[in-house]
Amino acid sequence: MIIVGGEALVDLVPTVAGDGSAALRPALGGGPFNAAIAMARLGADTGFLSRISTDGFGNSLAARLRDEGVDLDLVQRGDELTTLAVTDTSDPGAVRYGFYVNGTADRLVADPGPLPDDVRAVVLGTLSMVLEPGASVYDAVLARESAAGRVTVVDPNIRAAVIDDPAAYRARFVERLAHTTIVKASIDDIAWLADVAEESTLDDVLPVVRSWIEAGAEAVVVTLGADGIAAVTSSGVVRSPGVKAEVVDTIGAGDTVLGALLARLHLEHELTVGGVRAMSSDAWADVLGFAVRAAAVTVSRPGADPPRITDL
Repeated sequence: MIIVGGEALVDLVPTVAGDGSAALRPALGGGPFNAAIAMARLGADTGFLSRISTDGFGNSLAARLRDEGVDLDLVQRGDELTTLAVTDTSDPGAVRYGFYVNGTADRLVADPGPLPDDVRAVVLGTLSMVLEPGASVYDAVLARESAAGRVTVVDPNIRAAVIDDPAAYRARFVERLAHTTIVKASIDDIAWLADVAEESTLDDVLPVVRSWIEAGAEAVVVTLGADGIAAVTSSGVVRSPGVKAEVVDTIGAGDTVLGALLARLHLEHELTVGGVRAMSSDAWADVLGFAVRAAAVTVSRPGADPPRITDL
C-alpha cells in the first residue's frame, strides 16, 4: 500500500451562474487528496492519512476518497472546519490560490505512530508540510518511515501565500532531504526554494537539484509543463517530452504526475529504496512517459479529474 498524507480541502472555483452573474463553485481538492485519487484510479492500493472535518465539505471529501477506493483507516475526523482555497483561473496555464486555513481540521492531524507493515511508500506535501502543528507531525512520520526503510516522497508544491517565513521553510525543506527518497517538484517550486529567478529552465536549476541529491534524495522528478518531465539522479538526467493536449485548465496536473509516478513504480517496477536507486534510464523513461500521458488527460478536463487506467 502507498500512504498519502496531507490536506483534503475545497477549491472555490470562479464560474458564471445561469443568470450570468459571477459565482464560486465548490470543488473537492487539495494536492495530497488529488494525488491519492490518481493513484487509486491507476490501480495502486492507496491509503490516506489526514484529519478531515465532520462538516458538510468534510463528509463529501471522505465520501469521495471512499468511493474512489482509497483506504481511510488512517483518517482522523474532527469538528473543525474544512480548509478552503479560492482559485484564480484567469490564466489557464498558471492557476493561483488564496487559502483560508486558520484552525481547520487538516492542520490538526495527530501522529498515527508507526505505519502498518504492508505500507511500501509514504507520500507527503503541499500545505501539510507548511502549517503547524500538522507540519511537525508529518515531519515525524517522514523521519520514522524513512528510518524503517520505506520509500518516502515529498512534493513541496509551493503555495507561497501561506509561507510566512520563506527562509525558515527553505532550510526545513533541505533538512527533510535526508529522509526523502524522491522529490517531485515543478520548475517554479525549485526556483522558489532556491530563491532564484522565476523564469528558470531545467538547465538553470540542475545545480540546485543535484545539491538535493547530495543532501540525501535518490531522485528528483521535475515537471516542465508542456515540455514534459525529467528525472535527475546521481547517474544523470532522463527526460520524457510532453504530450499534446487541449488545455482546459492545469488544476491537478502536478498531482496527477505524482499519483501516476507512484502507481507505475508500484505496479511495474520495484517500489523500494534500493529499487529506486537501481532504476535504469529505460525504467525511468517508462515511468515518466506514463506520468506525462496521465497529466495530459487531466489538463484536458475541467478541475482535478485524473484518468483511470482505461483512459490511458
